[in-house]
Amino acid sequence: MPFRADDFDLKELTLHGHRIAYRAAGEGPVLVLVHGITSTSATWEAVMPTLAKRFTVIAPDLLGHGHSAKPRGDYSLGAFASGVRDLMVALGHERATFVGHSLGGGVAMQLAYQFPERCERLVLVSSGGLGREVSILLRAATLPGADVVLPLLTNHYLLDAGRAVGNLLDRVGLRTGTDIAEMAHGHASLADRDTRAAFVHTLRTIVDAGGQRVDASDRLYLAEHVPFLIVWGERDSVIPVAHGRATHELVPGSRLEVFPRAGHFPQLDEPVRFLRVLEDFIDTTEPAVIAPDAWQALLRTGRAA
Repeated sequence: MPFRADDFDLKELTLHGHRIAYRAAGEGPVLVLVHGITSTSATWEAVMPTLAKRFTVIAPDLLGHGHSAKPRGDYSLGAFASGVRDLMVALGHERATFVGHSLGGGVAMQLAYQFPERCERLVLVSSGGLGREVSILLRAATLPGADVVLPLLTNHYLLDAGRAVGNLLDRVGLRTGTDIAEMAHGHASLADRDTRAAFVHTLRTIVDAGGQRVDASDRLYLAEHVPFLIVWGERDSVIPVAHGRATHELVPGSRLEVFPRAGHFPQLDEPVRFLRVLEDFIDTTEPAVIAPDAWQALLRTGRAA
């Protein structure tokens, strides 16, 4: 069925008393696209129109981000995963391929772990939760007093300078300019007090001064039984591509795609290739169906029954 441009406009519903903003369009198998920290569903705008020609695409603004509510509350990966699951169910969908970028990768992994019966495939894009190393800027934002310093970093002169540097790097062919520009855009949202509080709360659940606190490596054996794609930019300035390569080595049967010219946002740096890789992955794999007894065996033994 043809879709209109306004199909990608933000929609809203209320879950558990809180406003949840999301974009949704298309028909067919369900893809749930989960953005990273300080980002929004808009990070998928370059790929959503093409995906919606074949799939039902759902891209939420996570709680504390974008146009969704920013309450005092739980901003853990588990809470985000439950919220995405609840949005799926409220929209009438039982199962999906989960695609997560950065923080959203951690959320996607948590979804697949908490709700295996709902996960058909798992796609991680420059994902968090796969190693200790992370940008020094994110580590610094977890320090005491960061919530006082952050308003200074959202000064429009600094943000404009960051965007200018990003544009210059793009013009000379260094795609890491996207990383700088997107981070500047994300930091601009932190000028709002409630958004800033949600950011600090979220970040401190997954990062400390030494790096990422959450490491999913001990549970990656579960991904051996779900079609699993890892996408990373070789020039990622936020989370090193080495995390993607190490994860691929740990999960037999996983597929790794490294984009040599991309940074932390492969879906923005190389959207055509991103679409080609994602669609080929879906076309060449069957949706996972894990029976309860098989899941029990996995948890008890760490291998298939």
